[in-house]
Amino acid sequence: MAITRRQKEVIDFLSGFTTKNGYSPSYEEIASGLGLNSLATVHKHITNLQNKGLLQRAHNRSRSIDVLPARTSKKGFERLPLLGRIAAGQPVEAIETAESISLGDIIGNREVFALEVRGDSMRDEHIVSGDYVLVERTRTAREGEIVVALIDGADATLKRFYREGAMIRLQPSNKEMAPIYAPAANVSIQGKVLGIIRKYA
Repeated sequence: MAITRRQKEVIDFLSGFTTKNGYSPSYEEIASGLGLNSLATVHKHITNLQNKGLLQRAHNRSRSIDVLPARTSKKGFERLPLLGRIAAGQPVEAIETAESISLGDIIGNREVFALEVRGDSMRDEHIVSGDYVLVERTRTAREGEIVVALIDGADATLKRFYREGAMIRLQPSNKEMAPIYAPAANVSIQGKVLGIIRKYA
């Protein structure tokens, strides 16, 4: 999960202080060590980091702030540095940040699998052959969502999902291709797309 530069400074201070002293710092010591004037600001950072699963506190004892390993490391997700934002339109100033991102930030606690795309039926969604789609496993979908649908228990396809009376329309995002119509009883949803991964080399 991405953290701000200040939150990283809080974690680094906590880790360094605890390693040096054998116990965690008080809020006053954190404020002093980071040059903060408000204990409320310290409390806000600690609470946010706790909510992200990076810290834990025991409320029944003092000096009880413990740094935890990132939750994503338990799932085996490799973290990548998130160095800023890049313009795809007009150029913007490139400002380096101290954040990071991993697949876990996208997936969260959902049950997700990946599929390699074959074909060009979703090219207008910028999903092309060779891409990998990240799919949340689910049996239901809302109108217009991109889903993995199984037709007649055998043929799987990646399309946008629409209900039309007793029929299901599986709509490609390619003007050269016709939609697939099938009775609702013959279509089962296997999942819905959360994102894509594209490899260029």
